[in-house]
Amino acid sequence: MPYLNTTEVESAVTSLATAFPSACDIIELPEPSVEGRVCHALRIGTAPAGTKDCTVLIGGVHAREWGSCEVLVHLAADLLEAHSGGTGLVYGGTSFTSDQVRRILDDLDVVIFPLVNPDGRHYSQNVEPMWRKNRNPANSGGDPARIGVDINRNFDFLFDFATAFDPTAGPRVSADPGDLQVYQGPSPFSEPETRNVRALLDAFPRTRWFVDVHSYSEDMLFVWGDDENQSVDPAMNFLNPSFDGTRGVAGDPAYAEFIPNGDADDAAVLAEQFCQGLKGVRGSVYTPMSAFHLYPTCGTSDDYAYSRHLVDPHKGKILAFTIEWGESFQPPWPEMERIILDTDAGLVQFCVAALS
Repeated sequence: MPYLNTTEVESAVTSLATAFPSACDIIELPEPSVEGRVCHALRIGTAPAGTKDCTVLIGGVHAREWGSCEVLVHLAADLLEAHSGGTGLVYGGTSFTSDQVRRILDDLDVVIFPLVNPDGRHYSQNVEPMWRKNRNPANSGGDPARIGVDINRNFDFLFDFATAFDPTAGPRVSADPGDLQVYQGPSPFSEPETRNVRALLDAFPRTRWFVDVHSYSEDMLFVWGDDENQSVDPAMNFLNPSFDGTRGVAGDPAYAEFIPNGDADDAAVLAEQFCQGLKGVRGSVYTPMSAFHLYPTCGTSDDYAYSRHLVDPHKGKILAFTIEWGESFQPPWPEMERIILDTDAGLVQFCVAALS
Protein backbone atom coordinates (compact mmCIF):
# COMPACT_ATOMS: atom_id res chain seq x y z
CA MET A 1 0.00 0.00 0.00
CA PRO A 2 1.18 3.61 -0.47
CA TYR A 3 1.66 6.18 2.27
CA LEU A 4 -1.49 6.87 4.26
CA ASN A 5 -3.17 10.23 4.01
CA THR A 6 -4.47 12.04 7.08
CA THR A 7 -7.95 10.52 6.86
CA GLU A 8 -6.53 7.02 6.41
CA VAL A 9 -4.31 7.32 9.49
CA GLU A 10 -7.33 8.25 11.59
CA SER A 11 -9.38 5.46 10.01
CA ALA A 12 -6.65 2.93 10.81
CA VAL A 13 -6.63 3.96 14.47
CA THR A 14 -10.40 3.76 14.84
CA SER A 15 -10.57 0.47 12.93
CA LEU A 16 -8.02 -1.15 15.24
CA ALA A 17 -9.97 0.00 18.30
CA THR A 18 -13.13 -1.52 16.83
CA ALA A 19 -11.46 -4.79 15.83
CA PHE A 20 -9.70 -5.42 19.16
CA PRO A 21 -11.97 -3.97 21.87
CA SER A 22 -10.62 -6.21 24.62
CA ALA A 23 -7.02 -5.16 24.09
CA CYS A 24 -7.15 -1.46 23.20
CA ASP A 25 -9.02 1.78 23.81
CA ILE A 26 -9.31 4.79 21.55
CA ILE A 27 -8.28 8.13 23.02
CA GLU A 28 -9.57 11.41 21.63
CA LEU A 29 -7.02 14.13 22.15
CA PRO A 30 -8.48 17.23 23.81
CA GLU A 31 -7.73 19.84 21.13
CA PRO A 32 -8.48 19.83 17.41
CA SER A 33 -5.81 21.14 15.07
CA VAL A 34 -5.88 24.71 13.78
CA GLU A 35 -7.77 23.47 10.70
CA GLY A 36 -10.25 21.57 12.87
CA ARG A 37 -8.96 18.00 12.64
CA VAL A 38 -9.62 15.81 15.67
CA CYS A 39 -6.74 13.52 16.64
CA HIS A 40 -6.84 10.07 18.21
CA ALA A 41 -4.42 7.75 19.94
CA LEU A 42 -4.65 4.11 20.99
CA ARG A 43 -3.98 2.60 24.39
CA ILE A 44 -2.94 -0.99 23.89
CA GLY A 45 -3.04 -3.26 26.92
CA THR A 46 -5.21 -5.88 28.57
CA ALA A 47 -5.16 -4.46 32.12
CA PRO A 48 -7.39 -1.55 33.12
CA ALA A 49 -5.98 1.77 31.89
CA GLY A 50 -3.54 3.37 34.28
CA THR A 51 -2.76 0.25 36.31
CA LYS A 52 0.51 -0.56 34.53
CA ASP A 53 3.61 1.39 33.63
CA CYS A 54 3.26 3.08 30.28
CA THR A 55 5.29 3.77 27.16
CA VAL A 56 4.06 6.61 24.94
CA LEU A 57 4.98 6.53 21.24
CA ILE A 58 4.24 9.51 19.00
CA GLY A 59 4.81 10.23 15.30
CA GLY A 60 3.91 12.56 12.48
CA VAL A 61 5.26 15.61 14.32
CA HIS A 62 7.15 16.87 11.26
CA ALA A 63 4.83 16.96 8.27
CA ARG A 64 7.28 15.83 5.59
CA GLU A 65 8.37 12.68 7.47
CA TRP A 66 5.54 10.64 6.06
CA GLY A 67 6.57 7.15 7.17
CA SER A 68 6.46 7.81 10.92
CA CYS A 69 2.69 7.41 10.98
CA GLU A 70 2.93 4.10 9.13
CA VAL A 71 5.59 2.82 11.52
CA LEU A 72 3.24 3.32 14.47
CA VAL A 73 0.05 2.14 12.78
CA HIS A 74 1.78 -1.08 11.71
CA LEU A 75 3.25 -1.56 15.19
CA ALA A 76 -0.20 -1.28 16.76
CA ALA A 77 -1.68 -3.73 14.25
CA ASP A 78 1.18 -6.20 14.70
CA LEU A 79 0.91 -6.24 18.49
CA LEU A 80 -2.86 -6.55 18.50
CA GLU A 81 -3.05 -9.23 15.81
CA ALA A 82 -0.26 -11.32 17.35
CA HIS A 83 -1.79 -11.09 20.82
CA SER A 84 -5.24 -11.98 19.53
CA GLY A 85 -3.89 -14.99 17.62
CA GLY A 86 -1.56 -16.13 20.37
CA THR A 87 1.41 -15.93 18.02
CA GLY A 88 4.82 -14.35 18.07
CA LEU A 89 6.17 -11.71 15.69
CA VAL A 90 8.80 -12.14 13.00
CA TYR A 91 10.58 -9.21 11.35
CA GLY A 92 13.20 -10.66 9.02
CA GLY A 93 15.92 -12.03 11.28
CA THR A 94 14.41 -10.60 14.48
CA SER A 95 11.66 -12.56 16.16
CA PHE A 96 9.62 -12.39 19.35
CA THR A 97 7.76 -15.21 21.07
CA SER A 98 4.06 -15.25 21.81
CA ASP A 99 4.96 -14.95 25.50
CA GLN A 100 6.93 -11.75 24.85
CA VAL A 101 3.97 -10.28 22.96
CA ARG A 102 1.62 -11.33 25.75
CA ARG A 103 3.84 -9.70 28.36
CA ILE A 104 3.90 -6.40 26.46
CA LEU A 105 0.10 -6.24 26.39
CA ASP A 106 -0.45 -7.64 29.89
CA ASP A 107 2.27 -5.74 31.74
CA LEU A 108 2.38 -2.39 29.89
CA ASP A 109 0.14 0.34 28.65
CA VAL A 110 1.42 1.08 25.14
CA VAL A 111 -0.02 4.41 24.02
CA ILE A 112 0.40 5.10 20.31
CA PHE A 113 -0.32 8.56 18.86
CA PRO A 114 0.63 8.18 15.18
CA LEU A 115 -0.27 11.61 13.80
CA VAL A 116 0.44 14.62 15.99
CA ASN A 117 0.43 17.16 13.13
CA PRO A 118 -2.44 16.30 10.76
CA ASP A 119 -2.68 19.73 9.12
CA GLY A 120 1.00 19.71 8.24
CA ARG A 121 0.83 16.18 6.81
CA HIS A 122 -2.17 17.09 4.68
CA TYR A 123 -0.35 20.14 3.31
CA SER A 124 2.86 18.18 2.69
CA GLN A 125 1.04 15.43 0.82
CA ASN A 126 -1.08 17.76 -1.28
CA VAL A 127 0.82 21.03 -1.77
CA GLU A 128 4.44 21.23 -0.62
CA PRO A 129 6.15 17.86 0.02
CA MET A 130 8.98 19.34 2.11
CA TRP A 131 6.69 21.22 4.49
CA ARG A 132 7.80 20.55 8.09
CA LYS A 133 5.72 22.72 10.45
CA ASN A 134 2.06 22.89 11.38
CA ARG A 135 -0.30 25.26 9.56
CA ASN A 136 -0.97 27.90 12.20
CA PRO A 137 -1.26 31.32 10.49
CA ALA A 138 -1.44 33.31 13.74
CA ASN A 139 2.04 34.85 13.43
CA SER A 140 2.25 35.02 9.65
CA GLY A 141 1.01 38.57 9.19
CA GLY A 142 -0.91 37.29 6.20
CA ASP A 143 2.23 36.05 4.44
CA PRO A 144 1.81 32.40 3.34
CA ALA A 145 5.57 31.88 3.64
CA ARG A 146 5.38 32.67 7.37
CA ILE A 147 2.67 30.19 8.28
CA GLY A 148 3.38 27.47 10.78
CA VAL A 149 5.34 26.48 13.88
CA ASP A 150 7.87 23.68 14.24
CA ILE A 151 6.07 21.43 16.72
CA ASN A 152 9.35 19.90 17.87
CA ARG A 153 10.66 23.28 19.03
CA ASN A 154 7.48 24.32 20.83
CA PHE A 155 7.81 22.22 24.00
CA ASP A 156 8.74 23.85 27.30
CA PHE A 157 12.46 23.15 27.56
CA LEU A 158 14.97 26.05 27.41
CA PHE A 159 12.53 27.89 25.18
CA ASP A 160 14.38 31.18 25.67
CA PHE A 161 17.33 29.91 23.68
CA ALA A 162 18.89 33.34 23.19
CA THR A 163 19.41 33.51 26.96
CA ALA A 164 20.15 29.84 27.62
CA PHE A 165 22.76 29.12 24.94
CA ASP A 166 26.25 30.34 24.23
CA PRO A 167 26.04 32.89 21.39
CA THR A 168 28.28 30.66 19.26
CA ALA A 169 26.30 27.46 19.86
CA GLY A 170 23.86 27.81 16.97
CA PRO A 171 21.02 25.58 18.19
CA ARG A 172 18.62 24.48 15.45
CA VAL A 173 15.79 26.81 16.46
CA SER A 174 14.50 30.24 15.41
CA ALA A 175 12.31 32.99 16.85
CA ASP A 176 11.53 34.25 13.34
CA PRO A 177 8.13 33.22 11.90
CA GLY A 178 9.73 33.49 8.47
CA ASP A 179 11.99 30.54 9.20
CA LEU A 180 10.57 27.75 7.05
CA GLN A 181 12.03 24.99 9.22
CA VAL A 182 12.51 25.64 12.94
CA TYR A 183 10.34 28.57 14.05
CA GLN A 184 9.58 27.80 17.70
CA GLY A 185 6.34 29.76 18.03
CA PRO A 186 5.57 32.70 20.31
CA SER A 187 5.62 30.73 23.57
CA PRO A 188 5.97 27.17 24.88
CA PHE A 189 2.88 25.10 24.14
CA SER A 190 1.37 27.82 21.97
CA GLU A 191 0.25 25.07 19.56
CA PRO A 192 -2.62 22.59 19.98
CA GLU A 193 -0.35 19.80 18.75
CA THR A 194 2.14 20.19 21.59
CA ARG A 195 -0.63 20.67 24.10
CA ASN A 196 -2.13 17.36 22.96
CA VAL A 197 1.17 15.57 23.61
CA ARG A 198 1.40 17.18 27.05
CA ALA A 199 -2.19 16.16 27.77
CA LEU A 200 -1.41 12.58 26.81
CA LEU A 201 1.53 12.45 29.22
CA ASP A 202 -0.62 13.99 31.95
CA ALA A 203 -3.37 11.44 31.29
CA PHE A 204 -0.93 8.58 31.85
CA PRO A 205 1.03 9.53 34.97
CA ARG A 206 2.66 6.10 35.01
CA THR A 207 4.46 6.86 31.75
CA ARG A 208 8.04 5.67 32.16
CA TRP A 209 9.20 5.72 28.53
CA PHE A 210 8.57 8.07 25.63
CA VAL A 211 9.62 7.72 21.98
CA ASP A 212 9.11 10.31 19.23
CA VAL A 213 9.43 8.75 15.76
CA HIS A 214 11.16 10.97 13.15
CA SER A 215 13.38 10.80 10.06
CA TYR A 216 16.10 10.79 9.00
CA SER A 217 19.70 9.79 9.93
CA GLU A 218 19.48 6.18 11.20
CA ASP A 219 19.93 7.08 14.87
CA MET A 220 18.30 6.33 18.20
CA LEU A 221 18.67 9.49 20.26
CA PHE A 222 18.34 9.93 24.00
CA VAL A 223 18.46 13.06 26.16
CA TRP A 224 19.91 15.64 26.36
CA GLY A 225 19.76 17.78 23.23
CA ASP A 226 21.02 21.10 24.56
CA ASP A 227 24.53 19.99 25.51
CA GLU A 228 26.71 16.99 26.24
CA ASN A 229 25.74 14.79 29.17
CA GLN A 230 27.56 14.66 32.50
CA SER A 231 26.79 12.89 35.77
CA VAL A 232 29.22 14.69 38.10
CA ASP A 233 27.83 18.14 38.90
CA PRO A 234 24.06 18.21 39.57
CA ALA A 235 24.12 22.01 39.90
CA MET A 236 24.96 22.25 36.20
CA ASN A 237 21.43 21.83 34.90
CA PHE A 238 18.87 23.52 32.65
CA LEU A 239 17.02 25.04 35.64
CA ASN A 240 20.08 26.92 36.92
CA PRO A 241 20.28 30.46 35.47
CA SER A 242 23.89 30.71 36.62
CA PHE A 243 24.80 28.80 33.45
CA ASP A 244 22.81 30.92 31.03
CA GLY A 245 24.85 31.89 28.02
CA THR A 246 27.12 28.84 28.27
CA ARG A 247 25.09 25.95 26.87
CA GLY A 248 25.41 24.19 23.53
CA VAL A 249 29.14 24.15 22.77
CA ALA A 250 30.69 20.71 22.24
CA GLY A 251 33.79 19.97 24.30
CA ASP A 252 33.48 23.21 26.26
CA PRO A 253 34.16 22.77 30.01
CA ALA A 254 31.84 25.69 30.78
CA TYR A 255 28.72 23.53 30.61
CA ALA A 256 27.34 20.02 30.19
CA GLU A 257 23.81 18.90 31.09
CA PHE A 258 23.46 16.81 34.25
CA ILE A 259 21.82 13.39 34.11
CA PRO A 260 22.16 10.87 36.95
CA ASN A 261 24.36 7.88 36.19
CA GLY A 262 21.49 5.45 36.53
CA ASP A 263 19.30 7.30 34.06
CA ALA A 264 22.19 7.72 31.62
CA ASP A 265 22.95 3.99 31.78
CA ASP A 266 19.30 2.94 31.45
CA ALA A 267 18.75 5.25 28.48
CA ALA A 268 21.87 3.97 26.72
CA VAL A 269 20.86 0.34 27.27
CA LEU A 270 17.35 0.87 25.88
CA ALA A 271 18.70 2.75 22.87
CA GLU A 272 21.17 -0.07 22.22
CA GLN A 273 18.40 -2.66 22.54
CA PHE A 274 16.33 -0.81 19.96
CA CYS A 275 19.30 -0.75 17.58
CA GLN A 276 19.99 -4.45 18.09
CA GLY A 277 16.39 -5.44 17.41
CA LEU A 278 16.39 -3.29 14.29
CA LYS A 279 19.71 -4.62 13.02
CA GLY A 280 18.50 -8.21 13.21
CA VAL A 281 15.85 -7.60 10.56
CA ARG A 282 18.17 -7.06 7.58
CA GLY A 283 21.45 -5.77 8.98
CA SER A 284 20.76 -2.02 9.09
CA VAL A 285 23.02 -0.26 11.58
CA TYR A 286 21.57 2.60 13.64
CA THR A 287 23.62 4.64 16.10
CA PRO A 288 22.53 5.07 19.73
CA MET A 289 23.68 8.47 21.00
CA SER A 290 22.62 11.57 22.89
CA ALA A 291 20.54 14.01 20.86
CA PHE A 292 23.14 16.77 21.22
CA HIS A 293 25.55 14.76 19.08
CA LEU A 294 23.15 15.12 16.15
CA TYR A 295 22.99 18.90 16.68
CA PRO A 296 22.10 21.24 19.61
CA THR A 297 18.38 21.78 20.12
CA CYS A 298 15.82 23.05 22.60
CA GLY A 299 12.05 22.85 22.89
CA THR A 300 12.01 19.22 21.75
CA SER A 301 9.56 16.55 22.86
CA ASP A 302 12.14 14.18 24.32
CA ASP A 303 13.96 16.76 26.47
CA TYR A 304 10.60 18.07 27.68
CA ALA A 305 9.33 14.58 28.55
CA TYR A 306 12.42 13.75 30.62
CA SER A 307 12.61 17.20 32.22
CA ARG A 308 9.06 17.07 33.61
CA HIS A 309 10.02 15.29 36.84
CA LEU A 310 12.85 17.74 37.43
CA VAL A 311 10.60 20.77 37.01
CA ASP A 312 7.81 19.19 39.08
CA PRO A 313 8.87 16.41 41.49
CA HIS A 314 5.26 15.23 41.69
CA LYS A 315 5.50 13.96 38.11
CA GLY A 316 7.01 10.57 37.31
CA LYS A 317 10.36 10.16 35.61
CA ILE A 318 10.17 9.45 31.85
CA LEU A 319 13.16 8.17 29.92
CA ALA A 320 12.76 9.81 26.53
CA PHE A 321 14.04 9.04 23.04
CA THR A 322 13.80 10.13 19.42
CA ILE A 323 14.12 7.71 16.50
CA GLU A 324 15.52 9.06 13.24
CA TRP A 325 14.63 6.31 10.76
CA GLY A 326 15.95 5.93 7.23
CA GLU A 327 18.02 8.06 4.88
CA SER A 328 15.33 10.35 3.40
CA PHE A 329 12.02 11.89 4.42
CA GLN A 330 9.87 10.08 1.85
CA PRO A 331 11.60 6.93 0.62
CA PRO A 332 10.04 5.00 -2.27
CA TRP A 333 7.28 2.91 -0.78
CA PRO A 334 9.03 -0.49 -1.19
CA GLU A 335 11.96 0.83 0.87
CA MET A 336 9.60 2.41 3.41
CA GLU A 337 7.98 -0.99 3.90
CA ARG A 338 11.39 -2.38 4.84
CA ILE A 339 12.04 0.56 7.17
CA ILE A 340 8.71 -0.11 8.89
CA LEU A 341 9.81 -3.67 9.61
CA ASP A 342 13.19 -2.45 10.87
CA THR A 343 11.75 0.20 13.15
CA ASP A 344 8.91 -1.90 14.50
CA ALA A 345 11.32 -4.70 15.38
CA GLY A 346 13.38 -2.14 17.26
CA LEU A 347 10.35 -0.81 19.08
CA VAL A 348 9.14 -4.27 20.12
CA GLN A 349 12.65 -5.02 21.38
CA PHE A 350 12.57 -1.69 23.23
CA CYS A 351 9.33 -2.71 25.00
CA VAL A 352 10.70 -6.15 25.86
CA ALA A 353 13.85 -4.55 27.32
CA ALA A 354 11.83 -1.98 29.27
CA LEU A 355 9.97 -4.83 30.98
CA SER A 356 13.12 -6.74 31.90
